[in-house]
Amino acid sequence: MRPLPRIMVAPNGARLTKADHAGVPVTIPEIADCAVASHKAGADGIHAHVRDADGAHVLDAGLYRELLAELDLVLPGFYTQITTEAVGRYSAAEQRALVHAVRPAAVSVALREITLDAEPAETARFFGFCHEAGIEVQHILYDVADIEHLARLVDQGDVPRAGLRALIVLGRYSAGQKSAPSDLDAPAGVLLGLLPDTDWAVCAFGAQETACLIAAAKMGGKARIGFENNRLNTDLSVAATNAERVAELAAALEASGQS
Repeated sequence: MRPLPRIMVAPNGARLTKADHAGVPVTIPEIADCAVASHKAGADGIHAHVRDADGAHVLDAGLYRELLAELDLVLPGFYTQITTEAVGRYSAAEQRALVHAVRPAAVSVALREITLDAEPAETARFFGFCHEAGIEVQHILYDVADIEHLARLVDQGDVPRAGLRALIVLGRYSAGQKSAPSDLDAPAGVLLGLLPDTDWAVCAFGAQETACLIAAAKMGGKARIGFENNRLNTDLSVAATNAERVAELAAALEASGQS
């Protein structure tokens, strides 16, 4: 299995619209163009959401297959990760069904969502299926409790230990959805203590996004960056494109000796 990208762009998320920022890619051609521009700026992977005809977040196997085919055409071999994010709309069963239908190379799964109201045996079957199918699962972890939950599932054998991947989310449930580099200390410490072989990354909300991702790199982590979590550059100017956010991070990593 491949390691996580050093910089994964997250260009749209589930909630943003053109009304929030004109540069949010919504259609499949827009997402593909964003991936190409972000790759040129330094990204080596993309975490993408697809939208329906009205621009709403949707877990649609056909749309994801179309996106994966388009990205493979314009960026062959580019690390492409789909999502099962529920957004209060999809059940754990519907999330599992999407992965079974698409069989993507990589998928992000919020641990607290995929296990919600699910029998332990069903959770184990799902992660076992992903492992056998070669689907690279990145576990989305919002707090220390999520990390401890993942460690228990690994210890029980419900989540395979081999090839374990995670994303620590900073600021999602903090006041004003803002994060700071110091917010990383507790979750990273617990993750590295309980599951030291994990290939992990960080995403962060708010204007200190770049600083948080530099802090993660210094601890051995990787980065997910883009409009899904933040549109502000470090100088508080609004980035025009996702590629601009990627470029700022790539330059900061190089300046800090983490490139």
